[in-house]
Amino acid sequence: MSKQVGIIMGSKSDLPIMSEAAKALEELGVSYELTVVSAHRTPHRMVDYAESARQRGIKVIIAGAGGAAHLPGMVASLTSLPVIGVPILSSNSIDGWDSVLSILQMPGGIPVATVALNGAKNAGILAASIIAAFDPKIAENMDNFKKELKQKVEDSAREIELKGWKDSLGD
Repeated sequence: MSKQVGIIMGSKSDLPIMSEAAKALEELGVSYELTVVSAHRTPHRMVDYAESARQRGIKVIIAGAGGAAHLPGMVASLTSLPVIGVPILSSNSIDGWDSVLSILQMPGGIPVATVALNGAKNAGILAASIIAAFDPKIAENMDNFKKELKQKVEDSAREIELKGWKDSLGD
């Protein structure tokens, strides 16, 4: 079976953040591939990756980048697949705002869905939601995931209401 989501990042140093997208996809039963593709250091690799993604069965690309964060936008300019950008707080970043704004402020015609700074988990969930629109099994997995979220909140509310907030702080 071909991979449905491509997870790419500008540097291996982004892996601790971007692995959260992979974990979310695994939990939701979505197949993925994960690799390093730098917009600045390996531009030809980036072009090849983006232009061949659809042929390889990819349906959504998650692209994480820090600093100038050109990878998501450049990939979006090369493919008609949905691209989800993950701004990453990197060592050369300006509090992450440079990454956030680079990904957020795309020109008309080149949209990139953007999640929060270091928000790769949500990028994985969003990619699964996109796939779920066309895949009943993934839709069922997403429905179950949402029910679990709801249950966790209801359990927390019940605990605080029964124990009181002071006794619930230690848990």
